[in-house]
Parts: sequence; structure tokens; C-alpha cells
Amino acid sequence: MARTTRSKVDAYIDRSTKWPEVMTRLRPILAGCGLTEEIKWGKPCFSQDGHNIVIFQEMKEFLALMFFKGALLSDPDGILEQQGPNSRSALRICFRSIDDANRLADTVKAYVEEAIDVEEAGLQVAPAPVLPPPEELQNRLETDPAFKAAFEALTPGRQREYNLYFSDAKQSKTRNARVDKYAPKILAGKGFRDR
Repeated sequence: MARTTRSKVDAYIDRSTKWPEVMTRLRPILAGCGLTEEIKWGKPCFSQDGHNIVIFQEMKEFLALMFFKGALLSDPDGILEQQGPNSRSALRICFRSIDDANRLADTVKAYVEEAIDVEEAGLQVAPAPVLPPPEELQNRLETDPAFKAAFEALTPGRQREYNLYFSDAKQSKTRNARVDKYAPKILAGKGFRDR
């Protein structure tokens, strides 16, 4: 099985047109830390005992090595970056060249070892604070029982993502329009990014 998994990661890197050299440089560091590699979510993912530790994410401007529980790492060098303003757990190191990978090789090893320790200790990122729904969403929840049932059936993460998106609009008119636009997806049990 390991051979098949490895060949899938090899094939992924062989197909890459953006960051194959950086992935090739980082991969032995990850393997040297005892991580198992496989393709998850269409990307090379590295885990230990079934727990995801890091994943490669190819972006146009950089290759990210994303730590699933990066928020729990000490990051003494201040290298870890957030993926976005609402990300809470995952943090990443961004490599923009093979020189970055060479320069940060020891740091990657240290951070991966710490991430393994965090996982083995069973540490978890604190849950996100509950956000009150914007008035427009609250009104829809109170007046449409089917919508309320469908919204409450969504996972907490999906509810939070909709809540963030609806709340982000500056004007009430826009918030109402967003709720109306996404109501069919919510009623279908789908998250904001689901198709």
C-alpha cells in the first residue's frame, strides 16, 4: 500500500508545473520526521497514525506547507502565516523559491516535530466563538421554519461560514440579498462552498 500511495504523490509532483522542485526538496524532510504521505483533497498530505499534520497547497505565487494545527505551534521565527482573516487553526509556511526551501529546511523539520508533539498530546484549537447572526439572517430564521431547520442541520462550520459571509456586507439590503441568494443551498443542506 505504501508503494501505491508514494507513486500517487510522485505522479502529483511529476504533473506539477508550479512548484515541483520545492515539493521535492521538502518531501524528504517530512518523510524523515516519520510522516506517511498520501493524496487527500487532491493534494499531497502528510500524516502520523492517521492524523493529518501538513499538506502541500500549490498557489500561483507560492507553495504553502499548511500545518493543520499551526495555531498551536510556538513559531519563534514568526514564519507561519494565516490563510485568511477567518482561519483559526491552520497556519502555513509559504515558499516562493527553492532558495526559501533550502533556507527554511531546519525550521520545517522543527515545526513538523512540534506539530507531531501537539498531535500526540491530543491538543486542540479552541472552538471559534459563536457569532450572533446578523439581523437579516435572524429574521429569516424566525419567519421561515423550513429554512431554520435546514440551517440548524448544517455543521457548525458551515453555519459559521454563512454567518461570516452574510455579516460581512455593510448594508442591510446586501445582507438580505445574500440570505435570499443562498437560501436554496441552505435548504438543500449544502455549505457555502459546496456545489
